[in-house]
Amino acid sequence: MKLLAQLSCFGLVLMIWMPAKSRVHIPISPVQCITMDTLNPETWSVDSTYGALHVQHRTKPPMRIQLGNEDIRAIYEGCSRAGVAVVANQTSVIHGADTTQNTHLVDSLLTLGIDVRKVFAPEHGFRGNAHNGAHIADNVDPVTGLPILSLHGKHKKPSAESLSDVRIIIFDIQDVGARFYTYLSTLFLVMEAAAENGKVVVVLDRPNPHGHQIAGPVIQSELISFIGQIPVPVLHGMTLGEMAQMINGEGWLTNGTSCDLVVIPCKGYAHSDAWYPPIAPSPNLPTPESIALYPSLCPFEPTVVSVGRGTSTPFEVIGMPSGSLGSFVFTPQPVVGASPNPKHKGTPCYGQNLRELGEEWTRTNVGFDWSMVADYGDQWRVSQQLQAERFLEEQTGNSSKDPFVKSPSFFDKLVGNDGLRAVINGQLSYDEYVAGWLVELREFDQRRTPYLLYPVQRKGQDGG
Repeated sequence: MKLLAQLSCFGLVLMIWMPAKSRVHIPISPVQCITMDTLNPETWSVDSTYGALHVQHRTKPPMRIQLGNEDIRAIYEGCSRAGVAVVANQTSVIHGADTTQNTHLVDSLLTLGIDVRKVFAPEHGFRGNAHNGAHIADNVDPVTGLPILSLHGKHKKPSAESLSDVRIIIFDIQDVGARFYTYLSTLFLVMEAAAENGKVVVVLDRPNPHGHQIAGPVIQSELISFIGQIPVPVLHGMTLGEMAQMINGEGWLTNGTSCDLVVIPCKGYAHSDAWYPPIAPSPNLPTPESIALYPSLCPFEPTVVSVGRGTSTPFEVIGMPSGSLGSFVFTPQPVVGASPNPKHKGTPCYGQNLRELGEEWTRTNVGFDWSMVADYGDQWRVSQQLQAERFLEEQTGNSSKDPFVKSPSFFDKLVGNDGLRAVINGQLSYDEYVAGWLVELREFDQRRTPYLLYPVQRKGQDGG
């Protein structure tokens, strides 16, 4: 399936190849036209210490970036003649010029007279008020009366029955660019269901907050799961529209098939832009700082370390009850809709407040570090050894040593291999581990290049 683009001074017609009976032509306004002379030679800086390829510098877009869902004309002309399903959540809003006048995409589609038949809800639910991993049940939207079918409960992939009365599936969700953030897996499974049932997927594209870097290991095939559905690095540096094209082009769907695909791109976006969503993509990523830190802190989830779930600053703090790499103290408590039963509930955790680091990472071209996972593993081992020695001296208490990684299988699925566990267990140096995945990153960057829709480095800015 190849993308065909016809450029003219009057506009651009974007076509995704598909059978003639289902071909979709979507007019795109002239401001979106990208010719080869507007694309920079794409050069990366290599961070061999932490294992990342990143842009030379972050940039600021000269004007507000327009999301794909704001191209109402393109959406209407492409989707107004068929039954439609929408994959959406609380981020699926069309913003006004000041980002305070928000209208949900589903409401806008219904106002336009588009025949919306149902909504598919991903992890965290249609309104985004469910905590991570929560079972999402099918229900009815009280505002529109539309049926809401869960993609994070019994079914993570639309069934043939659920797609029987629609022709088009519109996908409009804000991602954060990390492989284990499950919206990418949801997109993959939606595309797979569309390919199996002869449906068209329309991706309304959005910027990637981590579009400025590629980092972490490519997941090994035997570890593929819903928290890592396709063979990409932890940070792939691509928008979901670009990723959808790569999924098709690389033949990653079952049996190497591809789905009929249309991507309505953003306007005015470059991957080097420092951009963060105005609406939190999930309850535990409420700030730009938490989004910036999330890919580095997520491997702590299956360990004894708390990442601040159950506090007002999730994914901005880390700590554990025993041992300490810092003087910051926090006590997790239940938070309705975000963390009803947080790790170490009611127990003080000692560690670090990383908010300043997160704020720095929102501005700079760097922003990935798994060495802290190894550091906390070392500190845990030391604390456990001291407890064991005290037990031998006092013959009181519990002499058992708790493992740092509570669920090795889940940990490896998040990370993408067993290398980080080997580092934690002292079987591999961190430098050796990073050097291995840097080779993978360079190979992945070459492989992804044909599918990119936006410049990697914005011209005309020296930093920011």
